[in-house]
Amino acid sequence: METSAEGVAGTAGDEGAAAERAAAVTVEPGTVGVVERVAIAPASLSPSRASDFMQCPLLYRFRVIDRLPEKPSEAATRGTLVHSVLERLFDAPAAERTAPRAKSLIPGQWDRLRESRPEVVELFADDPEGERLARWLGEAERLVERWFSLEDPTRLEPAEREMFIEAELDSGLKLRGIIDRVDVAPTGDVRIVDYKTGKAPRPEYAEGALFQMKFYALVVWRLKQVVPRRLQLVYLGSGDVVTYDPVIADLERVERKLLALWEAIRLATETGDWRPRPTKLCGWCDHQSVCPEFGGTPPPYPLPVRRGDEGAGVPGAVAGAASGDEGGAGSGEGVSVPGAGSGDVMGAASGEEADVAEAGSGQGAGVA
Repeated sequence: METSAEGVAGTAGDEGAAAERAAAVTVEPGTVGVVERVAIAPASLSPSRASDFMQCPLLYRFRVIDRLPEKPSEAATRGTLVHSVLERLFDAPAAERTAPRAKSLIPGQWDRLRESRPEVVELFADDPEGERLARWLGEAERLVERWFSLEDPTRLEPAEREMFIEAELDSGLKLRGIIDRVDVAPTGDVRIVDYKTGKAPRPEYAEGALFQMKFYALVVWRLKQVVPRRLQLVYLGSGDVVTYDPVIADLERVERKLLALWEAIRLATETGDWRPRPTKLCGWCDHQSVCPEFGGTPPPYPLPVRRGDEGAGVPGAVAGAASGDEGGAGSGEGVSVPGAGSGDVMGAASGEEADVAEAGSGQGAGVA
Protein backbone atom coordinates (compact mmCIF):
# COMPACT_ATOMS: atom_id res chain seq x y z
CA MET A 1 0.00 0.00 0.00
CA GLU A 2 1.18 3.39 -0.77
CA THR A 3 0.32 7.05 -0.74
CA SER A 4 2.63 9.88 -1.43
CA ALA A 5 3.83 12.52 0.95
CA GLU A 6 3.75 15.00 -1.89
CA GLY A 7 0.92 16.98 -0.46
CA VAL A 8 -2.37 15.13 -0.80
CA ALA A 9 -4.74 16.67 1.68
CA GLY A 10 -7.11 14.13 3.09
CA THR A 11 -5.34 11.08 1.71
CA ALA A 12 -4.69 8.24 4.11
CA GLY A 13 -1.26 7.27 5.29
CA ASP A 14 1.08 9.93 3.93
CA GLU A 15 4.61 8.61 3.98
CA GLY A 16 5.77 10.01 7.28
CA ALA A 17 5.09 13.48 5.93
CA ALA A 18 3.56 15.14 8.97
CA ALA A 19 6.32 17.71 9.08
CA GLU A 20 6.02 18.39 5.39
CA ARG A 21 2.29 18.92 5.68
CA ALA A 22 2.77 21.21 8.67
CA ALA A 23 5.19 23.29 6.65
CA ALA A 24 2.60 23.57 3.92
CA VAL A 25 0.20 25.71 5.94
CA THR A 26 0.55 29.19 7.36
CA VAL A 27 -1.66 31.24 9.64
CA GLU A 28 -2.82 34.54 8.24
CA PRO A 29 -1.81 37.57 10.37
CA GLY A 30 -4.61 38.80 12.58
CA THR A 31 -6.73 35.71 12.19
CA VAL A 32 -7.49 32.93 14.61
CA GLY A 33 -7.53 29.36 13.44
CA VAL A 34 -7.56 30.30 9.76
CA VAL A 35 -5.01 28.52 7.63
CA GLU A 36 -3.99 28.91 4.03
CA ARG A 37 -2.50 26.07 2.04
CA VAL A 38 0.82 27.00 0.52
CA ALA A 39 1.76 25.37 -2.74
CA ILE A 40 5.06 23.52 -2.92
CA ALA A 41 6.65 22.35 -6.15
CA PRO A 42 6.86 18.54 -6.42
CA ALA A 43 10.06 17.21 -4.87
CA SER A 44 9.62 13.43 -4.97
CA LEU A 45 7.64 10.70 -6.66
CA SER A 46 5.68 7.78 -5.27
CA PRO A 47 3.73 5.04 -7.07
CA SER A 48 0.36 6.66 -6.36
CA ARG A 49 1.40 10.08 -7.54
CA ALA A 50 3.14 8.67 -10.61
CA SER A 51 -0.10 6.93 -11.49
CA ASP A 52 -2.10 10.10 -10.83
CA PHE A 53 -0.06 11.94 -13.45
CA MET A 54 -0.44 9.10 -15.94
CA GLN A 55 -4.18 9.01 -15.32
CA CYS A 56 -4.67 12.78 -15.50
CA PRO A 57 -2.02 15.53 -15.16
CA LEU A 58 -4.64 17.94 -13.79
CA LEU A 59 -5.56 15.47 -11.06
CA TYR A 60 -1.89 15.32 -10.09
CA ARG A 61 -1.81 19.11 -9.88
CA PHE A 62 -4.93 19.25 -7.70
CA ARG A 63 -3.52 16.69 -5.28
CA VAL A 64 0.16 17.58 -5.16
CA ILE A 65 0.37 21.31 -5.85
CA ASP A 66 -3.05 22.74 -4.97
CA ARG A 67 -3.52 20.20 -2.18
CA LEU A 68 -7.27 20.23 -2.61
CA PRO A 69 -9.10 18.22 0.05
CA GLU A 70 -10.82 14.98 -0.86
CA LYS A 71 -13.60 13.11 0.84
CA PRO A 72 -12.80 9.74 2.37
CA SER A 73 -14.37 6.71 0.71
CA GLU A 74 -15.75 3.58 2.34
CA ALA A 75 -13.60 1.28 0.18
CA ALA A 76 -10.37 3.13 0.86
CA THR A 77 -11.05 3.49 4.57
CA ARG A 78 -11.87 -0.21 4.84
CA GLY A 79 -8.57 -0.92 3.14
CA THR A 80 -6.75 1.23 5.65
CA LEU A 81 -8.49 -0.62 8.49
CA VAL A 82 -7.64 -4.07 7.11
CA HIS A 83 -4.01 -3.11 6.54
CA SER A 84 -3.67 -1.90 10.12
CA VAL A 85 -5.15 -5.16 11.45
CA LEU A 86 -2.76 -7.30 9.41
CA GLU A 87 0.17 -5.20 10.53
CA ARG A 88 -0.76 -5.38 14.23
CA LEU A 89 -1.40 -9.13 14.13
CA PHE A 90 2.36 -9.74 13.86
CA ASP A 91 2.80 -8.15 17.30
CA ALA A 92 1.43 -11.40 18.72
CA PRO A 93 3.50 -14.60 19.12
CA ALA A 94 3.32 -16.83 16.06
CA ALA A 95 1.02 -19.42 17.62
CA GLU A 96 -1.54 -16.71 18.49
CA ARG A 97 -1.84 -15.30 14.98
CA THR A 98 -5.25 -16.76 14.30
CA ALA A 99 -8.26 -15.55 12.35
CA PRO A 100 -10.38 -14.97 15.49
CA ARG A 101 -7.61 -12.90 17.03
CA ALA A 102 -7.21 -10.87 13.84
CA LYS A 103 -10.93 -10.15 13.67
CA SER A 104 -10.93 -9.16 17.32
CA LEU A 105 -8.47 -6.39 16.46
CA ILE A 106 -10.90 -4.68 14.10
CA PRO A 107 -12.93 -2.65 16.66
CA GLY A 108 -9.83 -1.25 18.33
CA GLN A 109 -8.16 -0.40 15.03
CA TRP A 110 -11.37 1.29 13.86
CA ASP A 111 -11.34 3.42 17.02
CA ARG A 112 -7.71 4.36 16.38
CA LEU A 113 -8.46 5.25 12.79
CA ARG A 114 -11.31 7.55 13.81
CA GLU A 115 -9.03 9.27 16.31
CA SER A 116 -6.21 9.79 13.83
CA ARG A 117 -8.47 10.71 10.93
CA PRO A 118 -11.68 12.26 12.30
CA GLU A 119 -12.94 12.90 8.77
CA VAL A 120 -13.75 9.20 8.31
CA VAL A 121 -16.56 9.56 10.86
CA GLU A 122 -18.60 11.41 8.23
CA LEU A 123 -18.77 8.23 6.17
CA PHE A 124 -21.51 6.95 8.45
CA ALA A 125 -23.04 10.25 9.56
CA ASP A 126 -26.31 9.31 7.82
CA ASP A 127 -26.41 5.88 9.46
CA PRO A 128 -27.98 6.57 12.88
CA GLU A 129 -28.90 2.92 13.48
CA GLY A 130 -25.43 1.72 12.58
CA GLU A 131 -26.66 -0.82 10.04
CA ARG A 132 -24.41 0.32 7.20
CA LEU A 133 -21.44 0.56 9.56
CA ALA A 134 -22.10 -3.00 10.75
CA ARG A 135 -22.13 -4.29 7.15
CA TRP A 136 -18.94 -2.35 6.40
CA LEU A 137 -17.16 -3.80 9.43
CA GLY A 138 -18.46 -7.24 8.48
CA GLU A 139 -16.84 -6.91 5.07
CA ALA A 140 -13.58 -5.94 6.75
CA GLU A 141 -13.84 -9.12 8.85
CA ARG A 142 -14.35 -11.24 5.73
CA LEU A 143 -11.31 -9.71 4.04
CA VAL A 144 -9.16 -10.34 7.10
CA GLU A 145 -10.41 -13.92 7.37
CA ARG A 146 -9.72 -14.57 3.68
CA TRP A 147 -6.08 -13.64 4.19
CA PHE A 148 -5.60 -16.79 6.28
CA SER A 149 -6.49 -18.91 3.25
CA LEU A 150 -3.73 -17.19 1.27
CA GLU A 151 -0.87 -16.95 3.77
CA ASP A 152 -0.02 -18.60 7.09
CA PRO A 153 1.09 -15.91 9.55
CA THR A 154 2.24 -18.51 12.06
CA ARG A 155 5.09 -19.33 9.65
CA LEU A 156 6.03 -15.73 8.86
CA GLU A 157 8.35 -13.41 10.73
CA PRO A 158 8.44 -10.20 8.69
CA ALA A 159 11.72 -8.33 8.68
CA GLU A 160 9.77 -5.09 8.19
CA ARG A 161 6.18 -3.92 8.35
CA GLU A 162 4.96 -0.60 6.97
CA MET A 163 8.52 0.11 5.88
CA PHE A 164 9.16 3.66 4.67
CA ILE A 165 11.70 3.72 1.86
CA GLU A 166 13.29 6.63 0.06
CA ALA A 167 16.13 6.76 -2.44
CA GLU A 168 17.63 9.47 -4.60
CA LEU A 169 18.59 8.47 -8.11
CA ASP A 170 21.72 9.74 -9.83
CA SER A 171 19.48 12.21 -11.67
CA GLY A 172 18.43 13.76 -8.34
CA LEU A 173 14.91 12.34 -8.48
CA LYS A 174 13.71 11.14 -5.07
CA LEU A 175 11.55 8.04 -4.98
CA ARG A 176 9.60 7.15 -1.87
CA GLY A 177 6.93 4.83 -0.64
CA ILE A 178 5.82 2.50 2.13
CA ILE A 179 5.97 -1.27 1.74
CA ASP A 180 3.36 -3.33 3.58
CA ARG A 181 5.70 -6.19 4.44
CA VAL A 182 9.24 -7.30 3.75
CA ASP A 183 10.21 -10.94 4.31
CA VAL A 184 13.84 -12.03 4.36
CA ALA A 185 14.68 -15.73 3.96
CA PRO A 186 17.61 -17.39 5.78
CA THR A 187 19.38 -17.32 2.41
CA GLY A 188 19.07 -13.55 2.36
CA ASP A 189 16.46 -13.53 -0.41
CA VAL A 190 14.03 -10.61 -0.07
CA ARG A 191 10.31 -10.76 -0.75
CA ILE A 192 8.21 -7.60 -0.98
CA VAL A 193 4.54 -8.14 -0.11
CA ASP A 194 1.62 -5.80 -0.66
CA TYR A 195 -1.97 -6.38 0.47
CA LYS A 196 -4.85 -5.32 -1.75
CA THR A 197 -8.42 -5.33 -0.49
CA GLY A 198 -9.81 -5.27 -4.02
CA LYS A 199 -9.88 -7.94 -6.69
CA ALA A 200 -6.96 -9.05 -8.82
CA PRO A 201 -6.89 -7.29 -12.19
CA ARG A 202 -7.64 -9.12 -15.38
CA PRO A 203 -4.62 -10.53 -17.27
CA GLU A 204 -4.50 -7.62 -19.72
CA TYR A 205 -3.85 -5.29 -16.79
CA ALA A 206 -1.31 -7.49 -15.03
CA GLU A 207 1.63 -5.28 -15.97
CA GLY A 208 -0.07 -2.21 -14.53
CA ALA A 209 -0.74 -4.11 -11.34
CA LEU A 210 2.97 -4.74 -10.91
CA PHE A 211 4.01 -1.12 -11.48
CA GLN A 212 3.87 -0.25 -7.79
CA MET A 213 5.82 -3.36 -6.83
CA LYS A 214 8.55 -2.80 -9.41
CA PHE A 215 8.78 0.78 -8.13
CA TYR A 216 9.44 -0.55 -4.62
CA ALA A 217 11.93 -3.09 -5.96
CA LEU A 218 13.80 -0.31 -7.76
CA VAL A 219 14.07 1.73 -4.57
CA VAL A 220 15.27 -1.28 -2.56
CA TRP A 221 17.82 -2.08 -5.25
CA ARG A 222 19.15 1.48 -5.29
CA LEU A 223 19.27 1.59 -1.49
CA LYS A 224 20.65 -1.86 -0.70
CA GLN A 225 22.16 -3.03 -3.99
CA VAL A 226 19.93 -6.08 -3.66
CA VAL A 227 17.32 -7.07 -6.22
CA PRO A 228 14.28 -8.50 -4.36
CA ARG A 229 13.83 -12.17 -5.17
CA ARG A 230 10.04 -11.93 -5.35
CA LEU A 231 7.25 -9.36 -5.56
CA GLN A 232 3.95 -10.57 -4.18
CA LEU A 233 0.50 -9.00 -4.38
CA VAL A 234 -2.11 -10.51 -2.08
CA TYR A 235 -5.63 -9.70 -3.30
CA LEU A 236 -8.04 -10.19 -0.43
CA GLY A 237 -11.07 -9.21 -2.51
CA SER A 238 -10.75 -12.15 -4.87
CA GLY A 239 -8.47 -14.51 -2.96
CA ASP A 240 -5.63 -14.35 -5.48
CA VAL A 241 -1.89 -14.13 -4.98
CA VAL A 242 0.11 -12.67 -7.85
CA THR A 243 3.90 -13.05 -7.84
CA TYR A 244 6.68 -11.78 -10.02
CA ASP A 245 10.43 -12.34 -9.85
CA PRO A 246 12.19 -9.20 -11.09
CA VAL A 247 15.57 -8.94 -12.75
CA ILE A 248 17.84 -5.94 -13.08
CA ALA A 249 16.62 -5.23 -16.61
CA ASP A 250 13.07 -4.82 -15.24
CA LEU A 251 14.19 -2.28 -12.70
CA GLU A 252 16.27 -0.37 -15.23
CA ARG A 253 13.20 -0.08 -17.46
CA VAL A 254 11.11 1.21 -14.57
CA GLU A 255 13.79 3.76 -13.75
CA ARG A 256 13.77 5.05 -17.33
CA LYS A 257 9.99 5.34 -17.23
CA LEU A 258 10.07 7.26 -13.97
CA LEU A 259 12.74 9.64 -15.22
CA ALA A 260 10.65 10.37 -18.30
CA LEU A 261 7.58 10.85 -16.16
CA TRP A 262 9.43 13.18 -13.81
CA GLU A 263 10.60 15.28 -16.76
CA ALA A 264 6.96 15.63 -17.85
CA ILE A 265 5.99 16.67 -14.31
CA ARG A 266 8.85 19.15 -14.16
CA LEU A 267 7.84 20.74 -17.44
CA ALA A 268 4.17 20.98 -16.43
CA THR A 269 5.21 22.55 -13.11
CA GLU A 270 7.25 25.21 -14.87
CA THR A 271 4.74 26.01 -17.62
CA GLY A 272 1.58 25.63 -15.53
CA ASP A 273 0.19 23.43 -18.32
CA TRP A 274 -1.72 20.69 -16.51
CA ARG A 275 -4.10 19.16 -19.00
CA PRO A 276 -7.10 17.07 -17.95
CA ARG A 277 -7.28 13.60 -19.42
CA PRO A 278 -10.94 12.56 -19.27
CA THR A 279 -11.78 8.90 -18.73
CA LYS A 280 -14.63 7.05 -17.07
CA LEU A 281 -12.67 7.34 -13.83
CA CYS A 282 -13.71 11.01 -13.81
CA GLY A 283 -17.02 9.85 -12.36
CA TRP A 284 -15.31 9.21 -9.03
CA CYS A 285 -13.20 12.37 -8.95
CA ASP A 286 -13.82 14.86 -6.15
CA HIS A 287 -12.64 17.78 -8.29
CA GLN A 288 -15.25 17.98 -11.03
CA SER A 289 -16.37 21.43 -9.85
CA VAL A 290 -12.94 22.87 -10.72
CA CYS A 291 -12.24 20.76 -13.80
CA PRO A 292 -12.61 22.30 -17.27
CA GLU A 293 -13.99 19.02 -18.58
CA PHE A 294 -17.04 19.57 -16.36
CA GLY A 295 -17.37 23.31 -16.90
CA GLY A 296 -15.29 24.24 -13.88
CA THR A 297 -12.34 26.58 -13.52
CA PRO A 298 -9.20 25.43 -11.70
CA PRO A 299 -7.98 27.68 -8.89
CA PRO A 300 -5.30 30.20 -9.89
CA TYR A 301 -2.02 28.41 -10.45
CA PRO A 302 -0.10 28.97 -7.22
CA LEU A 303 3.46 28.55 -8.53
CA PRO A 304 5.55 30.85 -10.76
CA VAL A 305 5.20 30.19 -14.48
CA ARG A 306 8.20 30.27 -16.78
CA ARG A 307 6.97 32.79 -19.33
CA GLY A 308 9.33 31.68 -22.04
CA ASP A 309 7.43 28.41 -22.33
CA GLU A 310 3.96 29.91 -22.56
CA GLY A 311 1.99 28.42 -25.37
CA ALA A 312 4.44 25.60 -25.79
CA GLY A 313 2.37 23.23 -23.71
CA VAL A 314 3.57 19.76 -22.87
CA PRO A 315 5.34 18.25 -25.90
CA GLY A 316 3.68 15.21 -27.37
CA ALA A 317 6.47 12.89 -26.32
CA VAL A 318 6.26 14.14 -22.76
CA ALA A 319 2.49 14.03 -22.76
CA GLY A 320 2.85 10.35 -23.67
CA ALA A 321 4.41 9.76 -20.28
CA ALA A 322 1.38 11.35 -18.70
CA SER A 323 -0.99 9.07 -20.55
CA GLY A 324 1.03 5.94 -20.01
CA ASP A 325 1.28 5.38 -23.75
CA GLU A 326 4.12 3.27 -25.14
CA GLY A 327 7.08 5.42 -26.03
CA GLY A 328 5.91 8.25 -23.79
CA ALA A 329 8.36 11.02 -23.02
CA GLY A 330 10.91 9.58 -25.29
CA SER A 331 11.56 6.79 -22.86
CA GLY A 332 10.53 4.09 -25.24
CA GLU A 333 8.82 2.56 -22.26
CA GLY A 334 5.19 3.30 -21.52
CA VAL A 335 3.52 2.56 -18.21
CA SER A 336 0.27 0.76 -18.83
CA VAL A 337 -2.60 2.22 -16.83
CA PRO A 338 -5.80 0.21 -16.66
CA GLY A 339 -8.76 2.04 -18.10
CA ALA A 340 -12.02 2.77 -16.38
CA GLY A 341 -14.64 0.13 -16.42
CA SER A 342 -12.10 -2.64 -16.09
CA GLY A 343 -14.01 -3.90 -13.12
CA ASP A 344 -10.84 -4.34 -11.18
CA VAL A 345 -9.71 -0.85 -11.69
CA MET A 346 -6.92 1.46 -11.82
CA GLY A 347 -5.74 0.70 -8.35
CA ALA A 348 -3.61 -2.02 -9.86
CA ALA A 349 -1.35 0.60 -11.34
CA SER A 350 -1.78 3.35 -8.85
CA GLY A 351 -1.20 1.47 -5.67
CA GLU A 352 -4.78 2.04 -4.60
CA GLU A 353 -7.06 -0.88 -3.94
CA ALA A 354 -8.34 -2.62 -7.06
CA ASP A 355 -11.95 -1.55 -6.80
CA VAL A 356 -13.55 1.01 -9.08
CA ALA A 357 -15.03 3.29 -6.47
CA GLU A 358 -11.85 3.27 -4.51
CA ALA A 359 -9.68 3.86 -7.53
CA GLY A 360 -11.80 6.80 -8.47
CA SER A 361 -11.74 8.23 -4.99
CA GLY A 362 -7.96 8.38 -4.92
CA GLN A 363 -7.92 7.37 -1.27
CA GLY A 364 -5.24 4.76 -0.82
CA ALA A 365 -6.53 1.91 1.14
CA GLY A 366 -4.14 1.77 3.92
CA VAL A 367 -1.72 3.01 1.45
CA ALA A 368 0.77 4.44 3.71
